[in-house]
Amino acid sequence: MALKEKNGLIMLIFLLCGIVIGGLLGELTQGISWLSWLSFGKDFGISSPFTLDLGVLQLTLGLMIKINIASIIGIIIAIIIYKKI
Repeated sequence: MALKEKNGLIMLIFLLCGIVIGGLLGELTQGISWLSWLSFGKDFGISSPFTLDLGVLQLTLGLMIKINIASIIGIIIAIIIYKKI
């Protein structure tokens, strides 16, 4: 049972690395004309954060997800690498 949980955690780490590295590459290639298609993407989420003021405690909640073509490619590569391990 512990082995399955460990594999799930490793898969999550691989996916997060694929998303971060792919997103970074997408941002870096934005200025290069023949690679600018990698930075094409969409932002979605809560654009203005929600604030809950309880007097003593103030909570601010918000979520924005920015995904581009390079991060999708990073996710696919991460899944392929995970399956080969």
